[in-house]
Amino acid sequence: MGVLAKRSSMTFFSDGNDHYSHRVRIVLAEKGVTVDIVSVDANDALPEELVELNPYGSVPTLLDRDLVLYESKIMMEYLDERFPHPPLLPVYPVARGQCRLWIHRIEKDWCSRVDTIERSAPESAAAATARKELRDSLVSVAPIFGDKPFFMSDEYTLVDCCLGPLLWRLPRLGVQLPQSRQVKPLLDYMDRIFAMGSFRASLSDQEKEMRSSRAA
Repeated sequence: MGVLAKRSSMTFFSDGNDHYSHRVRIVLAEKGVTVDIVSVDANDALPEELVELNPYGSVPTLLDRDLVLYESKIMMEYLDERFPHPPLLPVYPVARGQCRLWIHRIEKDWCSRVDTIERSAPESAAAATARKELRDSLVSVAPIFGDKPFFMSDEYTLVDCCLGPLLWRLPRLGVQLPQSRQVKPLLDYMDRIFAMGSFRASLSDQEKEMRSSRAA
């Protein structure tokens, strides 16, 4: 995966279906980091090495020499500091804090609903409620995606790295956005970030199948 522009001794344990793993793979690809990716299916027996490294036995897990990280936001910020070009967080503290707050809100408002849909039976009341709430929330904020080329920014940031995997999975989650004038800025944003080289390089085989007609 990715561009072999920078040397690294990293190993990344990644579930190809998991949006938290996907966001880290986007950062790795955006930075052009050479990394050994170990594919893990969270529903199967975990590799013994992963169990030894991570006390929670979870993915994603990033190993960089003697450092082990197992929280996606920490991994993304670590990679941004370890490989500073291109930067994925603003320079100024106020803007950096705002980006972190947006990521927090994305996780509270949207990722939590994605997790509910994925962990519930497809036809369950919990999944149906989360599906509707996710769709309605995205539709309501869609116009703000027309203000800047990226989420509330002229530059691609970690916020976009978190949003991309979530939006890519909408068809698999059973969330269909209306093709309306109100939602068009969000649809255009999705087309824009899905076409980026780093995003395409980050896709696992499972993720390519989620939108096979657009990932080809």
